[in-house]
Amino acid sequence: MIDTHTHIFEPEFDEDRDDVVRRAAEIGVERCMLPCINEDSIPRMQAAVERYPGFCHAMIGLHPEDVHADWLEVLQRMWDRIDNPVAVGETGLDFYWDDTFRKEQIDAFEYQICKSVELDLPLVIHMRNAEPQLLDAMERHKGDGIRGIFHCFGGSRESALRMMRYEGFVFGIGGVLTFRNSRLARTLADVVPLDRVVLETDAPYLAPVPHRGHRNEPAYLPLVAGKLAEVYGVGVDKIDEITSRTARGIFSI
Repeated sequence: MIDTHTHIFEPEFDEDRDDVVRRAAEIGVERCMLPCINEDSIPRMQAAVERYPGFCHAMIGLHPEDVHADWLEVLQRMWDRIDNPVAVGETGLDFYWDDTFRKEQIDAFEYQICKSVELDLPLVIHMRNAEPQLLDAMERHKGDGIRGIFHCFGGSRESALRMMRYEGFVFGIGGVLTFRNSRLARTLADVVPLDRVVLETDAPYLAPVPHRGHRNEPAYLPLVAGKLAEVYGVGVDKIDEITSRTARGIFSI
């Protein structure tokens, strides 16, 4: 299995990171893709990649909640500090808590889209309370060969139908799928074929049932895979095979 989105380099794992990686490997997680969120996260992310070579892989991106007036200078410094990233992310738009820098978020997102096209890298996209604006921005680059992951997809059937139009993109599915009141299972079954799905934890956030409310970690990925197996009516081995193949194709690994 491949965890396509996990923050195990963050301080929540400082006390037991080696054990977290060991547990993940023991249950069959073969790789963890690490999304960069801001300039401060780079040293921690790089340290994880160096400590767990071949298991952890670094992305580079500026999370929309970290976009401010100086976003361009920040991104330029960030790009000078990371070699050979596997993706541009975590990027996107988030107007949920604060949209003070709405225009800057859109500009920074489009800059990162262009960077992904220039370097032929996938995008890992965060979207919250900003679907129309985000898809409008993507539409302006649809003919550029963009590809990537809609991270932490938990949207409606209508959202899924709109996102399915972007043929190079797949849906990152994590612990939300296991929540009792989630409508995600029905949306996936109705709209999204299995070969357009990848697994993710977003650890330490959004732990699946029965760990909901506690720290998430990559070793919980089989809980998501098990629920996906119920949704698509296949075995967990088939979920692992297909989602891992899709992830390898997205990240070119």
